Amino acid sequence: MHDIQTSRFHAPYPIVIRGIKGDLDLAVVIMQDHTGLSLSLWHGHNQQLTPVDYAHVSFATTITPDGKFILDLDDPTGSELGHLHAFPFAGGPAIDLTPLQGAYTIRGIDTSLDGKSVLITGVDDSGFFVILTPIHDPSQARTVFTSANESWSGILSADNTLVAVETTDHNPGIRRFATSVVDVATSTVIAVLSDGPLAPVRPVRFAQTAGDMRLLAYTEASGFARPLIWDPRSGDRIDIPLPALHGDVMPLDWHSASGLILLVHVAEGIHQLYEHDVATGITHKLVHPTGAYFEPDVGAEAPMIWSSYYTHTGTKRLTHSSWNVPLHLRESVHREPPQIVMAPHPVPSATPFTSHQITSRDGTNVQLWVGVPTDRDAIRGIIFDVHGGPNLVTVDRYDALAQSWIDAGWVFASLNYRGSVTNGRAFREKYWRNVGVGEIDDIQAAIDWLTLRHPAQKETMFITGASYGGFLTLLALAKLPDRFRGGFAHVALCDWVVAYQQMNPAIQVAWRCFMGSDPANDITPWQKASPITYVATVRAPVWLNQGLYDSRTPPLQASHYAEALKAQGGDVRLDWFAGGHMPGGLAGMHNDFQKMHTLAIRALHGQRWDEMEP
Repeated sequence: MHDIQTSRFHAPYPIVIRGIKGDLDLAVVIMQDHTGLSLSLWHGHNQQLTPVDYAHVSFATTITPDGKFILDLDDPTGSELGHLHAFPFAGGPAIDLTPLQGAYTIRGIDTSLDGKSVLITGVDDSGFFVILTPIHDPSQARTVFTSANESWSGILSADNTLVAVETTDHNPGIRRFATSVVDVATSTVIAVLSDGPLAPVRPVRFAQTAGDMRLLAYTEASGFARPLIWDPRSGDRIDIPLPALHGDVMPLDWHSASGLILLVHVAEGIHQLYEHDVATGITHKLVHPTGAYFEPDVGAEAPMIWSSYYTHTGTKRLTHSSWNVPLHLRESVHREPPQIVMAPHPVPSATPFTSHQITSRDGTNVQLWVGVPTDRDAIRGIIFDVHGGPNLVTVDRYDALAQSWIDAGWVFASLNYRGSVTNGRAFREKYWRNVGVGEIDDIQAAIDWLTLRHPAQKETMFITGASYGGFLTLLALAKLPDRFRGGFAHVALCDWVVAYQQMNPAIQVAWRCFMGSDPANDITPWQKASPITYVATVRAPVWLNQGLYDSRTPPLQASHYAEALKAQGGDVRLDWFAGGHMPGGLAGMHNDFQKMHTLAIRALHGQRWDEMEP
């Protein structure tokens, strides 16, 4: 077991593959590497992967379409506050793209097709903004859009004359976006695509030919994501309803020259790709291996962590992963079965997971991924994982940490609770104004299901999660005190009231919507949702792993929680790392795993966690 873990944490693998628009056929590849995240470029024309010497890689790191600059927030601490910079591949000083701005959090990065200009969507204490800046003369940067309301993911038209941005201007304070289109020359909104206050409409991609102003977007007017094409100048709109498919159908990319749209249908966590021909109206089901083909992130610099895409010639590049195979690239011309063009990085043999539907107390169906060790007679317990977000989703993709628990003899289960994306609007919004209530019901239903199938492990279950998953870990330990032997909470929300005061503005405005109040006016829902409110009921030991520079789940509130739990006689350890909200690196992951595994064994032997040597 020790040998396989050691080799697993010494086997780097991609966690992001992001195609770059333009005719150079480049893709950014971000690796989970030994000491952190590392950057490589994949060249489609010769299928070569080239490492890039760049020290401060983040999930948002990208490059310009001309391949001349790395674009990233200058933020070595990981606080997510700073200025976007262009770092020349050829060497030389980095270029501050917004020299006249104060510090901000990025909520979207796009570039012109020629790579000479960058579109930045950001937020600071004054509100949200979209800035278009020429890389070689940032003094000419222009603010083309501002709003006091949430505004995300601005994108440029092919000729740089229009910007599409998703906003809540039409329905302030309610997190259901419409798409506003701005004329760059006048900084005025020329059209808004909205399907009413209940139906988000979000932009995906403009047509890639200058003069073609059509926009690929998706609407949730039916309750589930469906693609559409809209011309903001003429108002012409083509909806693609796909009535035979139940559930979300997400548009991943559009090759406007051929009129083909790449779609993924998600049902019970399973991805199925389709291709829609706008000219004929025909939708074809694609042949491909099982697994995941995109991973959405509706709360970060890019709406997709990674995603399948079209090249400029119309070739499909399918980013593919599964629980037992790391992220890699497949290629498909026309509708032929896809062939591997960037092979999976070699990792120790890994366990596939199975998908299961669980019914929660109120009848809500939630999806659970389960991986079981080969030797079922030697299972040590169950690790129950809840993802962050909450508007994220655990997809069928390789995870060294999850596989290491299985290597060590533990069942690993990961729950897509209410609030997870790709399950329709109603499911995604089920926690609004009642944060943490239904999610605990979902967790209880899932652990009941697990213990029925693994009755010997009923007394050896631990819960873990990061960010909102860390919050749910702490809340579950309080609300379900007899169900877990311990909890491992990474960058957790422990005290919403204290955390709110130190959150970055982008997070504050989102949580005012989710909670249904501003804590300055009504603090009750914030207190009701806070794990610190319930420390008296916690019985199991707790490990908190917190970043010193985190602006999403700030450090002070974690200290308050640890002190409050100690005052109640609770068993709690609070460890710090020098980073922000999303640490990277296999060495750090290995260290965390060893610590968690040691703590789990201590709990099973009745030993306190706060007495273990640092």
